[in-house]
Amino acid sequence: MKDSNILLQVEEMKTVFKTRAGILDAVDGISFSISKGETVAIVGESGSGKSVSALSILRLLDSNGEVASGKILFNNLNLKDLSKDEIRKIRGNEIAMIFQDPMTCLDPVYTVGDQIIETIKIHEDLSKKEYRERALELLKLVGLPDPEGRIDAYPHQLSGGQRQRVMIAIALACRPNLIIADEPTTALDVTVQAQIMQLLKDLQSQFGTAIILVTHDLGIVAEMADKVVVVYAGQVVEESYVKDLFNKPEHPYTEALLKSIPKIDTDRNRRLQTIKGNVPTLREIPSGCRFHPRCPLAAEKCKSEEPPLFKLDKNRVSKCWKADPVLERKWEIPVSIEEGETVFQDNEHLISKQKLLDVTNLKKYFPITKGILSRTSGHVKAVDGVSLDIYKGEVLGLVGESGCGKSTVGRLITGLINSTDGEVTFDGKKLSGVTRKTLKELRKRVQFVFQDPYSSLDPRMTILDIIGEPLEVHNLAKGTAKIQRVAELLELVGLDKNEMHKFPHQFSGGQRQRIGIARALATEPDLLICDEAVSALDVSVQAQILNLLKDLQLKMGLSYLFISHDLNVVKYISDRIAVMYLGEIVEVTDSNTLFKKPLHPYSQALISAVPIPNPNIEPNRLILSGEVPSPSNPPSGCKFHTRCRFANDICKNKKPNLIAISEEHLVSCHLYGEEGEHG
Repeated sequence: MKDSNILLQVEEMKTVFKTRAGILDAVDGISFSISKGETVAIVGESGSGKSVSALSILRLLDSNGEVASGKILFNNLNLKDLSKDEIRKIRGNEIAMIFQDPMTCLDPVYTVGDQIIETIKIHEDLSKKEYRERALELLKLVGLPDPEGRIDAYPHQLSGGQRQRVMIAIALACRPNLIIADEPTTALDVTVQAQIMQLLKDLQSQFGTAIILVTHDLGIVAEMADKVVVVYAGQVVEESYVKDLFNKPEHPYTEALLKSIPKIDTDRNRRLQTIKGNVPTLREIPSGCRFHPRCPLAAEKCKSEEPPLFKLDKNRVSKCWKADPVLERKWEIPVSIEEGETVFQDNEHLISKQKLLDVTNLKKYFPITKGILSRTSGHVKAVDGVSLDIYKGEVLGLVGESGCGKSTVGRLITGLINSTDGEVTFDGKKLSGVTRKTLKELRKRVQFVFQDPYSSLDPRMTILDIIGEPLEVHNLAKGTAKIQRVAELLELVGLDKNEMHKFPHQFSGGQRQRIGIARALATEPDLLICDEAVSALDVSVQAQILNLLKDLQLKMGLSYLFISHDLNVVKYISDRIAVMYLGEIVEVTDSNTLFKKPLHPYSQALISAVPIPNPNIEPNRLILSGEVPSPSNPPSGCKFHTRCRFANDICKNKKPNLIAISEEHLVSCHLYGEEGEHG
């Protein structure tokens, strides 16, 4: 019996890719349904088949991929059997897609208005004036600031959040019944992410649109989804309503995913639970239950027999033998997993309060040049008077929206770019005007861990050469000594020393990030600058890397400047946190205080925007109005006053100083100065 409310029914869908190595099953018998006005989230690690499942529905696969079997019933029409012309009429008109990275999906040579109009033209015949009016109406609908001015803008002239709004406008152009959103907020700041999620909710309630949300962010799932489909190695392993799934996960994979997320209330002294190993490749699918090599509950039966999807109740299924009502065995997680060594030891390196880095009034202005003679017409004030310090063995988190200058601060500290003004003092030595030899010595003691472990590792070099390169540059080891040191470093970061002759593409994302950390540790540095070092990783791999960074901090007395836009991660790993806005530090305090009692209105908005991976908690959002102003033309007075709910005349005219509210809490806001109400 079919529910008349069901919009899309996917039945035993199998997607294959033809490769030189043979036919690979990327999606192997996935089934789920979505009703009108419902949001279904598809979750799982990278390589589990989430995106391929979404692309299969609209038949947007690469030329070597096809939906080999099963049914994709949309309003009882099987999309699998449609011709290319027939499926084109469905795409955009009845089912639309929002992709992850709006910059690569929008055409850089056409205005955003033209790109919206192009979508409407495929399905509707209107006059030129009507096309433009519809495009303008859509830009207003998705809340793009100044739509009349922006309709003729090119993608590069818009911010990331604005580009994503344009992508949503294109998706809504023909008022589809179903939107497939593939990681729609992954590349966005937490504040913009909150705006986009609220926008999707509002549009859904307004038009009754169904949404398939493909994501690995369980905080967004908890907030947006009605139902959740958990996929692993191309198969559905659990499906449930969102509250049931979070309150009592049935499949060990779902439970492990939920436990590996750092939350705002996670104890910083406790290890994050990790999932051993990686998602199997399509060429190496295990026999029996596909999750058994990584499962703490795996028994002999799991290794040899593949479990069916057990129906636990009307709305819940689990592909695990522990859900079999016939088996009476108690499936309890072994003691070693739950208890074991789960607490980090005390950080003895912080007791001495020995200052390692002192940054004072640091500035970096990039000139804006115009004309044939490249005359300077203004400056982009990327970093505008930043002061901060880091103690030996301490982690200082640096947070703020994209474009606030976080990464520039990291590059200024290492001397990768020269400062316009200010002073950096490292271990008691001022770095302004130092010789090249002294600067080389600094770079030995201060190392970078980059965001993307794939682009930061040379694909033509072996791991031995990648990690060994800094050893040779700084004359630390050559020949046999270098090989021995690389082996030690690989073991230190939890990799097999026998794999040093492999190339980066032969490792997973998490393993590549470990290689990046090993390279950074090669020179035995005192300070690591981690620039979004875990943002490109799955939650399970992220947990492994965060545990590793904490272990290295305690073992070697390392200090970190941890730059990130993921506040849950920053809260977990940082001892203190500095909040940055438009090139300036607006608040500094210890991580617990910042999240319990943020003082600056910007800090309050940032923290309120963090998605909470708990569907039982209703978030209390402080949605920021407007966009981040341009650093080339920042507002007068307090730079945040254009978006602040407390702003008054003094904020518009006078810049607040960074003052101490208590010994460990600094804030730059007139609410706490002589002019405002203290506290």
